Amino acid sequence: MSRAFESIAQGLKEAIALTEGQPVPAKTHRPDEVDVAELRHSLGLTQMEFAAKLRISVGTLRHWERGDRQPHGPALTLLHVVAKEPGAVLRALG
Repeated sequence: MSRAFESIAQGLKEAIALTEGQPVPAKTHRPDEVDVAELRHSLGLTQMEFAAKLRISVGTLRHWERGDRQPHGPALTLLHVVAKEPGAVLRALG
């Protein structure tokens, strides 16, 4: 087998192990969770206002606030930026 194939196969094994909760030698970076309800309250916005400003559905926001679902990917990144620089984000989003 080629070295490239072995490297890819090892990476896949590590990815599977990681998703199964097993320790892996690779470094992983997972952003902290965001308390969406607390963030929204700190901005003094209603659910409708917050959802409209971030261009998300009110249903999605409610799921996040109840803990039924967790924001991930770009949504989680945006929430982290809002938490650190709310004024800049809200100005940018209009």
